Amino acid sequence: MPPADAARRNPGTTLAVLALGVLAYALSQTMIAPAMPDIQHSLGITTSAVAWTLTAYLVAASVMTAVIGRLGDMLGKKRVLVVTLIAFGVGSAICALAPSIGVLIVGRVVQGAAGGLFPLAFGIVRDEFPRERVAGGIGLISSIMGVGAGFGLVIGGLLVDHASWHWIFWLGLAITVVAVIATELLVPESPVRAPGKIDWGGAGLLGLGLAAPLIGVSQGGSWGWGDPRTLGLIFAGLAILVAFGAYELRQREPLVNIRTFTLKPVLLTNVATIFVGFAMFAGFVLVPQLAQAPESTGFGLGTNATVAGLLMLPSTLMMLISAPVSGRIGARRGSKGPLVVGALLSSAALFLYAAAHGSAPLLLVWGAIQGAGIGAAFAAMPNLIIEAVPQHQTGEATAVNTLLRNVGASIGSQIAGTILASHVLTSTGMSSDSGFTLAFLIAGVAGLVAGGIAVLIPRRARAAAAERAGAGVTSEQAALAGAEA
Repeated sequence: MPPADAARRNPGTTLAVLALGVLAYALSQTMIAPAMPDIQHSLGITTSAVAWTLTAYLVAASVMTAVIGRLGDMLGKKRVLVVTLIAFGVGSAICALAPSIGVLIVGRVVQGAAGGLFPLAFGIVRDEFPRERVAGGIGLISSIMGVGAGFGLVIGGLLVDHASWHWIFWLGLAITVVAVIATELLVPESPVRAPGKIDWGGAGLLGLGLAAPLIGVSQGGSWGWGDPRTLGLIFAGLAILVAFGAYELRQREPLVNIRTFTLKPVLLTNVATIFVGFAMFAGFVLVPQLAQAPESTGFGLGTNATVAGLLMLPSTLMMLISAPVSGRIGARRGSKGPLVVGALLSSAALFLYAAAHGSAPLLLVWGAIQGAGIGAAFAAMPNLIIEAVPQHQTGEATAVNTLLRNVGASIGSQIAGTILASHVLTSTGMSSDSGFTLAFLIAGVAGLVAGGIAVLIPRRARAAAAERAGAGVTSEQAALAGAEA
């Protein structure tokens, strides 16, 4: 029996391989964070210049995720997954060998384009797994985003303290090589196809509409939030996104089916996703900086990068535990409840961080609570999308959800950084305790808003397009029927 056929009979093998590929991508999001000061010193560049290693990565991911998800629906999810993993490996090699910031940014753009790994993995799970295992599988894959982000801080800190920043990218390349080989040998090709063509005009508008505000937000801290460049990019991007929506409504084969995304369960889930991403990444930015602040500040723990990363471990481990549980609950009762509970747990943890953050035990406990919430929420969000859309739209629908999670993460991390930069101690120039408290409070409010929006999502929205296809029901009709269920 060919290995891929054996994997089809054993979904656990497929899930493990998919998890390895998305882990490589998720790690790369945060492993670079502890290394940024070293990169700045090594390449002789400014703080704003090194920040582009994060900005370029996120912009590329936001632009390419929807395109790659659509390509997977058209050409075969496994085939596109292998090509995407290879591209990520090439980007990792470019970064590892980069002699200048320009080359490093190019490598990060290539890496970021692999954001489409998530919708491809979601699609393979939906197409290949028994129905009762779909929600749990998707929940685990989705939670890898948070798990990888947490482990990335730990591993990045270890490599910075004991090796060099180049090894961050060599590690990413090594994991990717294994993932490419395992995917080619063990992951079955999905039989589900959605023939058509890529809407490159829509892709261009989406890219510009996302890139402009994301660049504006990422540079807001250094340019100033009232600077004409910041405001111009944000408003220009929003205007382009409006034009993108109007353009897509006129296309026979749109990149993003706008009518599907205006359905209540899809729309509300996507909006909640932005706020969940905001809350999670704001916390991930704040805790390591708080831990590494000098003890002389009266609130910092004075740790190194390694210890600061290790303080994130309870959060990471709780994500691994709560995500599969959330998936199993979602399979039986729907994923709305896990999203509400997850968002509120995350919000509660951030409020607790704001109230008390002066010792390592407190950070560990609050982190565990936040990890449980984030794991539950991350598992629920793609499942809610998949419950509400026809099967052949899985790639594009989950791609947009992943994209919006990245947008929320970008906004959350940048706003947290801006708050810290604007609340400094005049005696040392370090961020003040009031700055950390305010940033945690705002992130907590974002989690609370996510929970409130999730309450409004209709229960058990499920568009069973495959079952309706024989009755001649269109994809839009099937999606609408699911939304009204």
